[in-house]
Amino acid sequence: MTKFESSVKQIAYPVEDVYRNISDLSNLERVRDRVPEDKLSDFAFDKDTVQVNVAPVGLLKLRIIEREENKCVKFETEQSPMPFNLWIQVLPVTSTESKMRITVKADIPFMLKGMVSGPLQDGVEKIADALAQIPYK
Repeated sequence: MTKFESSVKQIAYPVEDVYRNISDLSNLERVRDRVPEDKLSDFAFDKDTVQVNVAPVGLLKLRIIEREENKCVKFETEQSPMPFNLWIQVLPVTSTESKMRITVKADIPFMLKGMVSGPLQDGVEKIADALAQIPYK
């Protein structure tokens, strides 16, 4: 397994608000209009799953497999060209601010590692940036 981590992102909302939003994927409705349709399509979600078609990767479907209140939400792939796990860690900084990090562990075949590692790391960082900009109230 190869591990990819985002940088730590500061979020101007309490950890309880951030956790409540990331642990229920139906909250993605509030940010649907921010999804770039030229890069992502077939965006669908419910409380526990999210799916999106990412060019040129294909259809990705993730399911929440574990929730640790005000700390972490863990996902695993249900459909993906390459199996991976993703987790979002969130911690309080103050009573009104928190911080977040995204980690992905992917089972990348040796022959593909050099080709996909850079784009995967970049993708993890972009997801973290996007999550840090969401209004969590």
